[in-house]
Amino acid sequence: MGDSELAGDLAVLVAKAADGDPSAWHEIVDRFGPRVWAVCRAHRLGPADAADVFQQTWLRLLENLGSLRDPAKIGAWIGTTCRNEALAAIRRARRATPVEESVLAERPGDPSDDPEVPFLVAARDAELWGAFRRLGRRCQEVLRVLVVEAEEGRPSYELSAAALGMPIGSLGPTRGRCLAQLRKFLTEGIQSPAGES
Repeated sequence: MGDSELAGDLAVLVAKAADGDPSAWHEIVDRFGPRVWAVCRAHRLGPADAADVFQQTWLRLLENLGSLRDPAKIGAWIGTTCRNEALAAIRRARRATPVEESVLAERPGDPSDDPEVPFLVAARDAELWGAFRRLGRRCQEVLRVLVVEAEEGRPSYELSAAALGMPIGSLGPTRGRCLAQLRKFLTEGIQSPAGES
């Protein structure tokens, strides 16, 4: 399933759940439940706190289901909400139970172990490829040859010019215009009301 199909599938699923379809709600919980538990584990929550965070995350989603600005990004919304709930649980536990500083220092863990990172990277990549697909055919060809398929990250202008049937001198300016157009599409996506509630 492509990115746009997946986004459409999620948007339809969220709309059905918001309209009260229990099977759609259960599918969302089944699909994203493992992510919620992974965030709980990453924050080293005890079983009781993890269960509370799990419930709180779904409660927050239920409260906001009809007002999500971009239902296709429900996974990122759930991950962020769960992380916020986990951090709130840790703060509550600190206030309730005095602990040694060494224990608190060990809690956060390595940022590279954050289970949200792969999902955030996937969301970023989906947004980038969505903007890329909005470019004209010529820009897609130029960027694919000069950026995406460049050997070892360095394009050969002679080979690229031959592959694209363009003079070498026009490759740089064309690439610049295409990257500016791509940047514009990405900026429009960020500025449009596409974030989550």
